[in-house]
Amino acid sequence: MSGPGFYNPAAFRVDDPAVLAGCIETLMFATLVSNGADGPGASHLPLLLEGPAGVGGVLRGHLARANGHGDRLHGEAALAIFQGPAHYVSPAWYPSKAASGRVVPTWNYVVVHVRGRVRVREERDWLHALVTDLTDRLEHARPAPWSVSDAPDDYVETMLAGIVGVELAITGIEGKFKLGQNRSEPDRAGLAAGLAAERPEIAAARRQLPGIPRDL
Repeated sequence: MSGPGFYNPAAFRVDDPAVLAGCIETLMFATLVSNGADGPGASHLPLLLEGPAGVGGVLRGHLARANGHGDRLHGEAALAIFQGPAHYVSPAWYPSKAASGRVVPTWNYVVVHVRGRVRVREERDWLHALVTDLTDRLEHARPAPWSVSDAPDDYVETMLAGIVGVELAITGIEGKFKLGQNRSEPDRAGLAAGLAAERPEIAAARRQLPGIPRDL
């Protein structure tokens, strides 16, 4: 069953923990959504997965201390949305258009929804470990990686004082790869060819994710 408010037909649903973990680790950037007495709130931030992509795992990140969203997150249920490559699909890409005309435009996309409960973290050592892990994760492949220790200690302490950590304990996770799996084989081939011709950057970005069907 799909999570609350998430329409996810079986043809598009992805539950494989390894695929979901790979998507989170590749995409990293998420929208963190919660609901409060004054309405919904959202923040956009990179999140690191620690442990399994499911119950028992956590997502770790940080917000600016000045961000009012952090003030109301502690102990609250939240949803982290990781969105991958997305694109418009023209009916012209489908061979079935010429045969029957019974096609309409759509939008294809990749998303991973992670639900959980948030703990706000303000311990200095926790925050230092987080920004170190996050920096190392993003810098490791560079020819001359930057590290937190490259900055003066007093400057690092000032920066740490300006953030709060968020730790989402995962209670549910599911992916949705809406990529035309419900189309006929000729239409899927037409979709892949159209995407490669008109949006090659999307096709290339999609190939970086695990679990993408090879014919899409």
